[in-house]
Amino acid sequence: MQLCIDGHSMSPRRVFLNIVNSRVSSFVFGSNMATNVLKMWSRPFVEVVGTLKRFQATGVYQARKLATYSTNAATQKLAQQTESGTVKIQDPLQHPDYFDVHKLFTLQDLFRANVHVGHKTGLLNVHMRKYIFGVRQKICIIDLDKTVKHLQIALNFASHIAYRKGSILFINRSLQFTHLVEKTAKECGEFAQTRRWQGGCFTNSLVQYGPEVKLPDLVVFLNTQNNVFQEHAAVRDSAKMNIPTIGIVDTNCNPNLITYPVPGNDDTPDAMELYCRLFKNAILKAKQMRKEFDDHDNVM
Repeated sequence: MQLCIDGHSMSPRRVFLNIVNSRVSSFVFGSNMATNVLKMWSRPFVEVVGTLKRFQATGVYQARKLATYSTNAATQKLAQQTESGTVKIQDPLQHPDYFDVHKLFTLQDLFRANVHVGHKTGLLNVHMRKYIFGVRQKICIIDLDKTVKHLQIALNFASHIAYRKGSILFINRSLQFTHLVEKTAKECGEFAQTRRWQGGCFTNSLVQYGPEVKLPDLVVFLNTQNNVFQEHAAVRDSAKMNIPTIGIVDTNCNPNLITYPVPGNDDTPDAMELYCRLFKNAILKAKQMRKEFDDHDNVM
């Protein structure tokens, strides 16, 4: 069976793959976070939505037509059976938790890792007040309910980047966690920068490294400060270059320039090991789902 879409003849399988592989320029997560821009690929998502609506209007997508292309877990999530018997193609970006990141951790896991322990009240950044649950013995206590919500959104975003084969850069300037961060990045096939930040790595990359250099699609700050407790220069440079960022922000940090701030302790080994494990598992799971989908595409 062939479908005529905008004057082009396409098979249902090709239409299905076009929707799955569609590049996006922006999207909005279902939360109170701000709208974030993914400047990764050129095709706007509105084109995919408009095309999908035209497909659904024709009524040609019956469940039996798509069943043969939904034989593994990755592709099964892309098709939802409706009551009328038609299949609704669902883009992963439209799913609230496509990669099930909420199953990776619990609030109890955060509590056991001392994620809720902040700095003394004298070091509190005024922009972090909204994430503070209270103060105990002059130590700021972070609201873990808010941390759970923000961490799930951050992991979901990182998974979507990995699923679309984007590059992720982990940044941390704390010397005690250098090996841990580099090991985490290596195990999930991504990149890490734990040494001194050279000015212009992002903002002047064309001059320093040449036009063939590609900037990361996502920067993950496991600590948004450098080794002298000032804001890391890469936070500012990422914002200038419109690169999405995820950042673990302690009570002495400024979350304003971080796209997806995650309030939490960024000093203790237990907390850092938890963050690294969660990001590694989320990225590897997304890559595995992408591999299963690509393998199935090659077989077909």
